[in-house]
Amino acid sequence: MQRALIYDAIRTPRGKAKANGGLAALSSFELLKTLYTAIVTRNGLDPRLVGEVILGCVTQHGEQAGNIAKASTLYAGWPSAVSGLTVTRFCSSGLDAINIAALKVMTGQESVAVAGGVEMMSRVPMLSDKAAIFLDPEVALAARILLMGSGADLIASLYDASREAVDRIALQSHQRAALARDEGYFSSIVAIDNPVTGLRIAQDECIRSQTTMASLARLPASFTAIGEAGADALQCQGYPALKTIDHVHTAGNSPAMADGAALLLIGNEELARHLDSPPRGIIKAMVNACDDPLLVLSGCVSATEKLLTSQGLTVDDIDLFEVHEAFAATMIKCQADLGIASEKLNVNGGVIALGHPLGATGAMMMGTLLDELERRNQRLGVVATSGAAGSGTAILIERL
Repeated sequence: MQRALIYDAIRTPRGKAKANGGLAALSSFELLKTLYTAIVTRNGLDPRLVGEVILGCVTQHGEQAGNIAKASTLYAGWPSAVSGLTVTRFCSSGLDAINIAALKVMTGQESVAVAGGVEMMSRVPMLSDKAAIFLDPEVALAARILLMGSGADLIASLYDASREAVDRIALQSHQRAALARDEGYFSSIVAIDNPVTGLRIAQDECIRSQTTMASLARLPASFTAIGEAGADALQCQGYPALKTIDHVHTAGNSPAMADGAALLLIGNEELARHLDSPPRGIIKAMVNACDDPLLVLSGCVSATEKLLTSQGLTVDDIDLFEVHEAFAATMIKCQADLGIASEKLNVNGGVIALGHPLGATGAMMMGTLLDELERRNQRLGVVATSGAAGSGTAILIERL
């Protein structure tokens, strides 16, 4: 069995998923082309060595349809011999792309793979693919699949998380992300030149440094109407100890929709002879897990627990955790169930502040983790993401 080594991890800044967002004028093809060029020039990589490109993309519709992984490599001028695979496991897609690439390298199917994800939510909005599991009430109820905000409010209700508690999670996310941005901790970012606007986008756009508890408290609950339409009744039926669902999540303590892309260069030990830079980390272990679909977002917690158990590790053995900040209540569950100290959990903020470009987020989190392990001279880290329907993915890495 080969070792799967991480040679590089890069990402775009996260742009606001709005028409005036810094990346909105660019297609997924144009955004990825910049990253393909960067991963070649940074590492002295010959693209002919790459066996496969695997990308996560959640809303494979419109510009993002048609196997964006393969199509984008051709658009970028990479050799036609490079295979391409686009995957979706909801918001875990980017991390599962890394998972699949690592398995291909470990088993010798490929010597070199590029993995990551892309999501241009300003151009291809969430749910624009009209998936029946979210839009057809009969299908959704039969499958027990609810929208993400409903799951977040259920988790908050089960853990007796107050509005103040979830707002405090959001405030900390913005404060940590703003500090990391200002101090230059996000070294995996590749600046994007936007030829349409003439601007260079070099920093994440979703961070709101001015956020306060008072400003968060003024925002209305976002998912009350969905609850009244039937989600609350279904959840209380599934959890009869609950009499009501507390609707505590708002636009301020939920993930910010964003544009962005990320790539990792993954290969065996032989690849080091062909590059200008040594490997940065080893992918030690990977798991998938699934929790109750009614909880929607709890898969990151289940996957982290499964990963640690499978490796005979405890939370104390891990230096840093990047766990998907899929609504604030998920982090309350994460800390309550796993006992991860705040000092090593999402130390540079999470997607509430940074933004959540669905299919790219997991790969972005991996780059953030690797950057911070290097900055702190620490060794072991875990990335864990949640997808819809209770799905989750987690990966253990060791910094070299």
